[in-house]
Amino acid sequence: MLWYFSREHEKKLRQKDGYLIVTLGWLALSLGGSLPYMLSGIIPNFTSAFFETVSGYTTTGSSVLNNIEGVHKGILLWRSLTQWMGGMGIIVLTVAILPILGVGGMQLFMAESPGPSTSKLHPRITETAKRLWIIYAVITLVEIFALKIAGMTWYDAVNHSFTTVSTGGFSTKNASIAAYNSPAIEYVVSLFMFFGGLNFTLFYFIIKLKFSEIIKNEEFRFYGGLVIFAIIATTASLLFLDVSDFEQAFRESVFMVISIVTTTGFATADYTTWGYFLTLTFFLLMFFGASAGSTSGGIKIVRHMLIAKNGMAELKRILHPSAIIPVRYNGRAVEQKIIYNILAFFFIYLTVFALGTIVMTFYGYDLVTAAGATISSLGNIGPGIGGVGPSHNFSAFPESAKIFLSFLMLLGRLELFTMLLLLMPAFWTKT
Repeated sequence: MLWYFSREHEKKLRQKDGYLIVTLGWLALSLGGSLPYMLSGIIPNFTSAFFETVSGYTTTGSSVLNNIEGVHKGILLWRSLTQWMGGMGIIVLTVAILPILGVGGMQLFMAESPGPSTSKLHPRITETAKRLWIIYAVITLVEIFALKIAGMTWYDAVNHSFTTVSTGGFSTKNASIAAYNSPAIEYVVSLFMFFGGLNFTLFYFIIKLKFSEIIKNEEFRFYGGLVIFAIIATTASLLFLDVSDFEQAFRESVFMVISIVTTTGFATADYTTWGYFLTLTFFLLMFFGASAGSTSGGIKIVRHMLIAKNGMAELKRILHPSAIIPVRYNGRAVEQKIIYNILAFFFIYLTVFALGTIVMTFYGYDLVTAAGATISSLGNIGPGIGGVGPSHNFSAFPESAKIFLSFLMLLGRLELFTMLLLLMPAFWTKT
């Protein structure tokens, strides 16, 4: 109807329009997505229903449900589906439809696409969106069959595939993946969580048999290296603490490291019971996130890489003031404005984390729980540390705290700038 009454007007979207549509779109979807919880009576309180829905669409995985296994299967399927749709980004799907109305979708993709990556599968944004969703759907189907073979029912396999590939973390069990007590299921889920943390353009290279492109990708190498290093360190620490035998220590390390790095949030163990060293290790991993162009949240590995590279370049420039020393990524020089953008993102991210922690202490939570709840929401992770670790949820949080954490989840999912720009008076000035 809106299109009909505005059909004579200019159909060109500005970049500012893209930011506004994305933000309002996510808010509208979160409000609408709350209805199944409220109408079914599963979560009759609006604030809690909104929190659960935002957690789903942003693939955070935080929950207010205390007895998940007592919830109707239809509601649990809807809960998983919100994460599957939110994983790739509802707006990316929408850009394949907008051209029907005579509206281009590049601005929307720029505002929604996770991370600073500029690589595209195809020069046309509509084709890019379609191919991304085809890859996404195929990986989901493969995991459904793999989980069925590993021992899940078809229903559980579908639900957990939706929430694994999307790196969301919602489960149909109170104890998450630990409820199955199955090494086969844990290894399958670990593998697909790792896939969910990959830049989806890499899957396109796999289809085209361009394996050299994958091997040359610096972010992929760093991502894999970080996961391997963290798994080795965690396994060694668990064996040192005599927590379990080697296979169990290795399996739990693989699962929990990948779950936190990819911001999925599934659990087979409570890392907050593994001692202070490993609790701090997992807390630091929450600030990484996986690859740009993946379904994961967090800062993203490519930003960490470019900040480190820029730091090294600055040291070299001090030693050689007359030399031109560019920051290179995958063999190409990175524009200085991109470096400035990443530095600004990193500063704002840490500032929001600090302010969020302060706000949560205002509610009376201890510093550890306040920091855990903040990074869990801002990084779209799910479990945190302290009172929001893998064995806890957010049901006891005050209503206003749930609204605040919902805001942080949306802020993190839309990469800070998309939402924060709307709070600037300059955004609303007519240009």
